[in-house]
Amino acid sequence: MEFKELIEKRRSIRKFSERAVPREVVDRILHETLSAPSARNTRTTRLVVVDDPALVARMADMRDYGSAFMKGAPLAIVVLGDTTKSDLWRENAAISATILQLACVDEGLASCWVHIDGRPRRKDEPGGETAAGYLRSFLPIPADCQPLCAVAAGYSDFTPAPLPGSDDDARIIRLE
Repeated sequence: MEFKELIEKRRSIRKFSERAVPREVVDRILHETLSAPSARNTRTTRLVVVDDPALVARMADMRDYGSAFMKGAPLAIVVLGDTTKSDLWRENAAISATILQLACVDEGLASCWVHIDGRPRRKDEPGGETAAGYLRSFLPIPADCQPLCAVAAGYSDFTPAPLPGSDDDARIIRLE
């Protein structure tokens, strides 16, 4: 698939079919994700792969808004940053998460990410449990790593509407 086609097809999809993602497809996506560039080649990104439907459903409850759609996903990948290797772990993890979503498109999968880093589990309890703390209660997240986001992935059970017209020119500042 050409890069332009990957970019055009990448959409945030929150409705998945029950069809499992084959292990070889997951392995290719993981390999491509871990090939993402990182600051000073520090390779701070770590991944937690979750394909157990009960655990994915439990992850869907990590926040009271923005994560419920994960319940129907056959696959979730938590993108972590090793906080001891670089202060740029967030940036590295965000680049990896972007590559992860593009790799999903290339494999014919849909995806959508849920922001975790710094987010409360319940929006009306900003000082309460965090989404990251909740995930740590049942996922094997290393102590030196911090979750940035979770990407739900699978085969789409939704046909998105065409993208609206572009306002790219209004968002570009040209120095001429």
